[in-house]
Amino acid sequence: MANSYSFAAIRGVQAGRAYYVAMVPLKTVERLFRFDEAELPPQLRAQRELNKTRIPAIARYLTQNAGEYVLSALSATIDGALRFQTVPGERSIGTLLIDMAATIVINDGQHRRAGIVEALRERPHLGDETIAVTLFPDEGLARSQQMFVDLNQHGVKPSRSLRLFYDARDEAARVTRAVVEAVPLFRDLTDLTRTNLTAGSRKLFAFSNLHTATSVLIEDAGLKVTHETPDQAVDFWRAVVDGMPEWRLAGRGQLAAAELRRDRVHAHGVALEAIAIAGARVINERPDGWREALGRLGGIDWDRANAAQWEGRALLGGRINRSRTSVLLTADAIHRAITSDERSTNDADADRHLD
Repeated sequence: MANSYSFAAIRGVQAGRAYYVAMVPLKTVERLFRFDEAELPPQLRAQRELNKTRIPAIARYLTQNAGEYVLSALSATIDGALRFQTVPGERSIGTLLIDMAATIVINDGQHRRAGIVEALRERPHLGDETIAVTLFPDEGLARSQQMFVDLNQHGVKPSRSLRLFYDARDEAARVTRAVVEAVPLFRDLTDLTRTNLTAGSRKLFAFSNLHTATSVLIEDAGLKVTHETPDQAVDFWRAVVDGMPEWRLAGRGQLAAAELRRDRVHAHGVALEAIAIAGARVINERPDGWREALGRLGGIDWDRANAAQWEGRALLGGRINRSRTSVLLTADAIHRAITSDERSTNDADADRHLD
């Protein structure tokens, strides 16, 4: 075939139709693969409208991780002439020839395509590396639209907890992993795969909530920790656990985690983050006495039925509320509760001075 693109490829069969998987240099992605731009109405497009806010993040990922990035395959349809030439003695391995006049339209992966194009402007040397592309002969717009649905409807984004737990580039996530490993109660009662725990879950916390709380603690208290030296964060959470008798009962299996989530505010992410904020404040206020203050956490009435304490803070209409305002108001309430001795002493001193 004259005037054609040539790709090493593998031929496969799905639903009785031939398709091809080719390795395509990144520098050819922009000119080879067309995207139906947003000016076309949905009924004339074969995929979603391009969300341009996603592109810089993909480009940054490629440029900042040029030595270890991973890109999943693109999917596209070929509207034009093509021919597959097998290697002698093989039925599925060969060369795919595509007429240069053919139109190759992205069915899935348009944001990856756009991110690649942007990344190559900063790192042109990546252009000789390749991406896998699954290519389907075009069978009309209706078929392409159905392919888009089929390719996307079963995809499930991993939970935030699992993404953080696996992320070796996020230092705060690595510190949180070190905390989980060092604190037995967290090791036993932290769900590493779910962000939203089910009503009957035997776990008490989600890894994502502990990660958020630990990140806030490190920043607000100015802790000098890494995943290799997490001692300050570990010491803080050990002190919190020591001050929370109901957590310890759950850790020993004497109290169900599900019951705590049902009945207590402290068994939710809003409280975990609020404890970190209040605790960081106490560390800054009394560097030598913060452990004693955290020991008073168990004396707080954490019952969700205690509307006077929690409604408008951790609760809104009786339901747990994770808004930033709720977290801060809950942190204020916790801070007042665990530092009440200091205020009482100061008040007594002031009274004696007046006498």
